[in-house]
Amino acid sequence: MLDQEKNWGMLLGYRLYVLAFFIFLAAPLVAAGTFAFNDSLFPALPWQGFTFDWFFNDTEPKLGMFHDRRLLRGLYYSFIIATAVSGLSVFVGTCNAFLFTRREFPAKNFFYIMMIVPLVIPGVILGISILVFVSSIANGIEESYGIELEFMRPGILLVVLGQFSFITTITTLVIIARLKKFDGAMEEAALNLGASRARVLMTITLPFLRPAMIAAGIVAFLVSFENFNTTLFLVGSESPLTITMFDRMAKVGSTPVLNAVSFFLIVGSGLLALISILIQRDRSSE
Repeated sequence: MLDQEKNWGMLLGYRLYVLAFFIFLAAPLVAAGTFAFNDSLFPALPWQGFTFDWFFNDTEPKLGMFHDRRLLRGLYYSFIIATAVSGLSVFVGTCNAFLFTRREFPAKNFFYIMMIVPLVIPGVILGISILVFVSSIANGIEESYGIELEFMRPGILLVVLGQFSFITTITTLVIIARLKKFDGAMEEAALNLGASRARVLMTITLPFLRPAMIAAGIVAFLVSFENFNTTLFLVGSESPLTITMFDRMAKVGSTPVLNAVSFFLIVGSGLLALISILIQRDRSSE
């Protein structure tokens, strides 16, 4: 009897802890989303009424996010950057997965660790390091040869390369996990039947990896889209959404339109994350 009461108490405590943990995680998101619909010029209580103005209104002082040119421009740049980063990261991550899973070469473990290192380096340090390194090269070439390399200055290309430097590690690990589950006998059977290596890769191996590649691409897109620390030091005049929101906060302060943007990103990120989970779960039995 005492053991049952003890187990019941432990179970109740565990459930309360989990509930409190999720409330702690969700409360800021719920608050941010709620104030996006508050009919007030300030994201604070008291509640003034329900409105969609912070999304769709086209006049000041309640200019909605879908009519705010700076926010839309930032959203556009974020989409371009995230798409480029996710595409590059999935391609290189797939190559890395084959390299570290299928090949043996000197110092393999060392290079594997070096690939993971960018994940543990603070984004601020990574951004500063990339900026200093690339700027030093650009300045040296300009001083020595009088050639100005604009693409090596802060801008979209540098942001893409900066984010790519650590997001590729994430995609590599996701795809490696999938590739390790692959039955190599399927490739051997296809090769024995006369198929070329390229045909085996395109018709057997890559289709097996497709769920992981899609999931890795979604994760890379989300991580790139919300990245701030690394992007801050590499951005030029084409500011992505995170930098645009930070600049708005610094100059004007918090406004409900920023809550509207936050709500939009929360919903979008949640949907993409759900798609990623469903893709992996549906293919996990293969």
